[in-house]
Amino acid sequence: MHLFVPYLKQRLQQALPGRNVQLKMAPEPVGTRGPERKMEPTPHARQSSVLVLFYPNKEMELEILLTLRSSDIDHGGQISFPGGRSEEGETPVETALREAREEVGIDPGQVHIAGQLTKLFVSHSNNDVTPVVGYMEEQPELSLDPREVEEAFSVELESLLGKKNLTVEDWNLRNHTFKVPYWDVHRVPLWGATAMMLNEFLELYREFRSEAHNAGID
Repeated sequence: MHLFVPYLKQRLQQALPGRNVQLKMAPEPVGTRGPERKMEPTPHARQSSVLVLFYPNKEMELEILLTLRSSDIDHGGQISFPGGRSEEGETPVETALREAREEVGIDPGQVHIAGQLTKLFVSHSNNDVTPVVGYMEEQPELSLDPREVEEAFSVELESLLGKKNLTVEDWNLRNHTFKVPYWDVHRVPLWGATAMMLNEFLELYREFRSEAHNAGID
């Protein structure tokens, strides 16, 4: 077992980095009249979950699973975690595991749940999203549902920590200019809600690396 796993399970029981870290990867409107991001869910927000799944590769470097959504569904053509809306009576964990099985063929019995990150409200789709963190002991065999997922791929956590793959550009979104931070790790930018949730996970990984370094075990 990678040393990050027991650290993370304990860390997720404590106060999390939360919105301040999420917002570091949020699109920021240019100018004083830009629309403000709504962080509080509406009374009728739909509950959703995603699975933030990581595992070691053959070199024992940790990787995280991402998907490219099919073009004809919500958020089509964008990078995301496996996930979707909750069915009646489901817990966030049940939703995340069900969606991961349906989208990419992940066996729920092979996923160890570490805990949950800070929820994120996505206002333009009215979804209140719970990021569920899971890990596997080895890289999974995937079976994609092409109706929902065009591609699945892994990215090493280490490649996301520095500034080498981090870019900021001006984009026109919803008739306004935004400064958009994203990771350039795929032919499609890794940005938006997925990047915001991922950044909180990475913050915990940064904490782990710092503590491991101070303890002389990195």
